[in-house]
Amino acid sequence: MAIGTDAHGRYSLSFTSGGLLVREADEVASVYLRERDWGRVRQVAIEGNLLQARTTSSSVRVTRETIQRLSVLDDAELELLADSSLTERCHLMWVAACRRYELIGDFAEEVLRERYLLLTPTLSADHFDRFITGKSLWHPELDELKPSTRTRLRQNLFRMIQEAGLCSEDGDILPAVLSERVHDALAARTPSDVRFLPTNLPTEVCPR
Repeated sequence: MAIGTDAHGRYSLSFTSGGLLVREADEVASVYLRERDWGRVRQVAIEGNLLQARTTSSSVRVTRETIQRLSVLDDAELELLADSSLTERCHLMWVAACRRYELIGDFAEEVLRERYLLLTPTLSADHFDRFITGKSLWHPELDELKPSTRTRLRQNLFRMIQEAGLCSEDGDILPAVLSERVHDALAARTPSDVRFLPTNLPTEVCPR
């Protein structure tokens, strides 16, 4: 089963709120690097209200979502995140969202990056709607979405893109200026996770 899909190959669509979770990730990652156990991290975060949620239910929900995204990063990437600048954390958390949710990863690669490379660097609700319509041919669960749910998915996806610094509020796609160490971490994967970002950097690993 691919990350971001369920046992039946359906898109996982539980990203209707929360945004990029950069602040939350910074808090949770530091606990993981001390405990090295996600179950223990969850316990510490919820019992201590680490993420400063207003209710227990929201604490459980946000903690679960943050852990799910961070758990797709390996230990070296988590150590990098804990020692990163805000821009680096935003890039890493965007990639984490792309790994966690195949729908987000597909949109990042097929729409966000593609439009940037084709020199049509704008993003609008219509691009999301056309993307969903196209994907529904292989993912009929998208046809089952209520209009309100589809709107929430789009709004939170665009919020994530903006929080990652990859698009302005006016819909202009902004190039990802990756630090060398973040680029090396993403490019080390096969296929390269640079593919999730609007940049001219190649996604093929070049021999040194």
